[in-house]
Amino acid sequence: MNLKIPVTFAPMEADTAAAIPTGPEWEYEPKWDGFRCLAFRDGAEVALMSKSGEPLGRYFPEVVTHLLALEAEKFVVDGELVIVRDNASDFDALLQRIHPADSRVKKLAQETPATFILFDMLLDAKGQDLTTMPLPDRRNHLESFYNANGDGALLRLSPCTPDLKVAEKWFSEMRGTLDGVIAKRTDIAYDPGARHGMLKIKNLLTADCVIGGFRYGKSGGVGSLLLGLYDTSGLLHHVGFTSGITAQQKKDLKVKLEPLIEEPGFTGAKPGGPSRWSTAESAEWKPLASKLVVEIQYDHYSGHRFRHGTRLLRWRPDKDPKQCKMEQVAHEAISPLLLLK
Repeated sequence: MNLKIPVTFAPMEADTAAAIPTGPEWEYEPKWDGFRCLAFRDGAEVALMSKSGEPLGRYFPEVVTHLLALEAEKFVVDGELVIVRDNASDFDALLQRIHPADSRVKKLAQETPATFILFDMLLDAKGQDLTTMPLPDRRNHLESFYNANGDGALLRLSPCTPDLKVAEKWFSEMRGTLDGVIAKRTDIAYDPGARHGMLKIKNLLTADCVIGGFRYGKSGGVGSLLLGLYDTSGLLHHVGFTSGITAQQKKDLKVKLEPLIEEPGFTGAKPGGPSRWSTAESAEWKPLASKLVVEIQYDHYSGHRFRHGTRLLRWRPDKDPKQCKMEQVAHEAISPLLLLK
């Protein structure tokens, strides 16, 4: 591709916030529950790239075919790949699309076609680089592009609003169908890879963590997954565990994880020693190569760790482990007791 914006371009990212920001400089969008995706087209070539820079086109051939059929022959757009069922996104169905077998990919493309929800435009059909423009100007270009090319099914336009009340209504009344709200500054350019000027406010307290190791359970299967986050120097610190795994999952995880056993697992803070209730087997932990990412739900983070066991929400094969940073939980590190007067 000879586009001004290469496929190695890193998308602008959102930092985590506890509340929706207010002020005339903010605009709001729904936070979709899917795979972040940059789509590039240059004539007869289309590339779909994940947030971590991995190609997604092989897994979503129906999206590639659709983008190739558009009248516009040159563009770069930013959006979210989702699978919609019963008016809600189905992340489990989306995960099934990441499959190594071509025959399975083709079958699922027909049975569970993806929808590409657009929310930003970086290069227009004339080849003009839009990244230096403020958000409202980029949005105007995106809406013009969508009006000429959108179909309301596979290709959709994400709504946006400057109205805080609308954003609050999305957040409070659409739990279960939306992942939260995204707030974007209207007065800044598109800054690749940056986390300023863009906030995500999620309906749940969640974090993406690397699985740095695991402990065996009493039955011999996997008892718990040991979670890690990277600090600013690149060290992976143990920050807690997630359990609540079903008996069948414990057996399946043993098969999945044992081939990945590899020192050191954690390069920073490591899991502690056995407790008075643990057996020698359950206390022993096995280090893993830093390849697997999970999204977990938690209720409190302090003292550099999740204070209670977390709940495993889902696997995130679309995430680069290096993206799992302490920044996600930094705002939670302050004890809520300090808020008391």
